[in-house]
Amino acid sequence: MFARNVSFRLKSNMQSDYTRTFENQILPLLQKQKGFKDEITLCNPGSADAISISLWENKSNADDYNTNTYPEVLKTLAKVVDGTPQVHTYETVISTFHHVAVTV
Repeated sequence: MFARNVSFRLKSNMQSDYTRTFENQILPLLQKQKGFKDEITLCNPGSADAISISLWENKSNADDYNTNTYPEVLKTLAKVVDGTPQVHTYETVISTFHHVAVTV
């Protein structure tokens, strides 16, 4: 499994708008993507900092999303996100939720 970690700052007082936009517009796009498994978004109470982690079957699926769909997602979130999100990718080596085995 493969993970995309996107860290970003929300514009002032926009957490509820972000949540609504994500649930109604972004999540349906993600669910249509080949290899998409799960999404976790974390917001820090009292701060504009947030992290969104998406899990994918493999790196190729995550790369396809990054190239073909993520630019549209950025445009949709421009009204609630301050600045440019930072994207980092990782191989998922342990997950109790998905029972990912450690590769040796």
